Amino acid sequence: MLLHRMKHMTASLQPSPVVVDGPGLTIDDVVAVARHGATATLGDRARVAMRASAALIDGFVAGDHPVYGVTTGFGSLANTVIPAERTAELQVALVRSHATGMGDTVEPEVVRALLLLRARSLAMGYSGARPELVELQLALLAAGLTPVVREHGSLGASGDLAPLSHCALALIGEGEVWDRSGTLVPTGPALAQAGLAPVTLRAKEGLALINGTDGILGMLCLALHDLSSLARVADITAAMTVEGLLGTDRAFAADLQALRPQVGQAASARNLTRLLAGSAIVASHREGDTRVQDAYSLRCTPQVHGAALDTIAHARTIAERELEAAIDNPMILLDGRVESCGNFHGAPVGFVCDFLAIAASELCAIAERRTDRMLDRARSQGLPPFLAPDAGVNSGLMIAHYTQAAMAMEAKRFAVPASTESLPTSAMQEDHVSNGWAAARKLRRSVDTLRRVLAVELVCAGAAIDLRAPLQPAAATGAALAVLRERVAGPGPDRWWSPDLRAAEQLIADGTVLDAVESTIETLEVV
Repeated sequence: MLLHRMKHMTASLQPSPVVVDGPGLTIDDVVAVARHGATATLGDRARVAMRASAALIDGFVAGDHPVYGVTTGFGSLANTVIPAERTAELQVALVRSHATGMGDTVEPEVVRALLLLRARSLAMGYSGARPELVELQLALLAAGLTPVVREHGSLGASGDLAPLSHCALALIGEGEVWDRSGTLVPTGPALAQAGLAPVTLRAKEGLALINGTDGILGMLCLALHDLSSLARVADITAAMTVEGLLGTDRAFAADLQALRPQVGQAASARNLTRLLAGSAIVASHREGDTRVQDAYSLRCTPQVHGAALDTIAHARTIAERELEAAIDNPMILLDGRVESCGNFHGAPVGFVCDFLAIAASELCAIAERRTDRMLDRARSQGLPPFLAPDAGVNSGLMIAHYTQAAMAMEAKRFAVPASTESLPTSAMQEDHVSNGWAAARKLRRSVDTLRRVLAVELVCAGAAIDLRAPLQPAAATGAALAVLRERVAGPGPDRWWSPDLRAAEQLIADGTVLDAVESTIETLEVV
């Protein structure tokens, strides 16, 4: 199971409740509910809108005009008319038949995000669903009951059909759920134990429950939350490496950065300047150093890190727009029209998931290059080989770099776009799909990989700074080093390194490193 991520937002043991009232949900709301157990309630405005929309569905069923997904079949069966007395049966059959997931189970935080975001879209009142459906979705979240969703099944159009169908099964008392203790149990008894009753689906409601891009969006929101922190950690580990390699901060000067007015680049450069302020190590070689310039992996850090910041900012814009969107098909409009559309197509969110994986890969790549320089005595400005004080008998951090390089190469594989792939389905009715779910799944792995790559740089840079004693690092980088040393010892005879590297990863994952630095110099910038 993927390591549980950042601790920011966990200061309160009981996060504030989230109100689901259609528009207005934020990325932080998604993280609070999905990861930190915040409860959510249905707002009054949403309840009114949903009742009005559901009443329109009742009218369609009573009429004799075919309405897709209400009185007809689905996909290539859209021309098959369903008698009024079988429309409810149609919805249950739809949910059962579409719950086809295979592979490993999806992380509970992703499923919780998926449930919340589907509830958000239904609450806008364009899907014909009754408030009772959303109330049960939110009750599942409050009770700690998480539908079991499996890895494979979504093409990202018509949305995340199979994952959402597994969630919809739980609403009708079928399938499996994880209970609050993490035990897999049948849904029916779990609902009864929690004092909840399954719903009986009416016309259109099965389709409304499964026709959305909520899984892709949920994973995007979680990744954006994590990358906002990891991008700042990347600036921290880079600054530590600059010190460890006796690099200069002059390339990060504001007037130089202004010559290329990229917003993210300027923010990263300002971060690096603040992180290195007052460093006795950097000051020690301002005069008399024969080197003209640092290698690209140091000097171009703001350019690479800044490009990642700009990519994160763009992806955040797309996610925020999607959090305002009504996603379903057909859409039930307030003037009584029912219209088919393509709002379920996952291209907007799938694209930015791929963009973020590319950005994460480059953060990994440049961190690996910086680390390599610290370990090579020919390029490390006097550091011992592989940061081993007694090199030869000791191998130091040689193989830690191998681990980092392996992960950096894996990040490159995750950077290969998924959203450029498409295969036609449903007898060619659904002849172009986004593959956005796959893009989001590999983005989660990209985020984990980046955190681990930065953990290796943190350990190596910390050792390099120690070896520059008695010269002292900057206050900010010194704060990062101090919390590292609480869990990971400095340079010395060879030891079992895996626990140390994983401890460094945890210090990044739980926010300890970032908190220590930002409590020293205040919050680092993102864009």
